[in-house]
Amino acid sequence: MIANVIDNRKSPYRWKRVNVVAEPAWHDNKCRDADQAEPAVGELDYEEQAGISVNDAIKWANELPFFVTLYLRDYQI
Repeated sequence: MIANVIDNRKSPYRWKRVNVVAEPAWHDNKCRDADQAEPAVGELDYEEQAGISVNDAIKWANELPFFVTLYLRDYQI
């Protein structure tokens, strides 16, 4: 499930193909003024997808069984 989205794209209106990384939301606990997330059993360190649509990235991240921060990046081969 998505807890937060960080958009690091230089081309923010490109949505057909992006690269994305999902990290457990508790990685952000050390950030100033962050809500605190609890680690969950079975979490991965991070997951990534390349060349997928923003829509598919959101669906994918929401289906993960723990809270994540989703990072959007420009698509690069």
